[in-house]
Amino acid sequence: MIELRPFASLGGANHGWLDAKHHFSFAEYHDPARMHWGNLRVWNDDTIAPKSGFPPHPHRDMEIITYVREGAITHQDSLGNKGRTEAGDVQVMSAGTGIRHSEYNMEDVTTRIFQIWIMPTRSGEAPGWGARPFPKGERAGQFVALASGYANDQTDGDALPIRTDARVVGATLRAGETASYPLGKDRRAYLVPATGAVKIADVTVNARDGAAIRDLEVLTVTALEDSEIVMVDAA
Repeated sequence: MIELRPFASLGGANHGWLDAKHHFSFAEYHDPARMHWGNLRVWNDDTIAPKSGFPPHPHRDMEIITYVREGAITHQDSLGNKGRTEAGDVQVMSAGTGIRHSEYNMEDVTTRIFQIWIMPTRSGEAPGWGARPFPKGERAGQFVALASGYANDQTDGDALPIRTDARVVGATLRAGETASYPLGKDRRAYLVPATGAVKIADVTVNARDGAAIRDLEVLTVTALEDSEIVMVDAA
């Protein structure tokens, strides 16, 4: 089953400094049919104006993955972590028992991010944060784990750790290239092209559209044009 969620159908709000689109119910946007997809709870497509951002605010019991599509995001938290994550790179914050953080676009250009929240399957642990560059060449033509709750992805592929039964993967495909991912019929995937357009079976998924996928043993994606893909494999 592949359910297409076109970008134009997403909820959202434009706050001036922030133009946010929500693949799932979030803040003032509520759709009972789009509450979550397995343990994937939030997928926000955020456009952040230069020299603006999210002031300090709290989180707990959530795995928060930020994928930077354009520009850069600067993070600071109550643990003393501070870091700048730029386009193509990923940061992970495990909110755990509680953390406060801020995220600002300190750049002179617009920043565009995907922010993904996944419900943890382990709780009661101290909060944590990490970021890592993922050069596009390493995931050219194939899916590569960017953040993962599975130890082998962390040791063999340098994926950032998350405390949940899930995996965030990315791929860059040239037009005409195909990549397959062993999903499993008991799993759910949510796929969004950051750029380009892809086809899954007979469904075309354009840039910033969402595709909710289940009951599929092997997921095969064909790029209709040069594409950059982000996907969550969720329990």
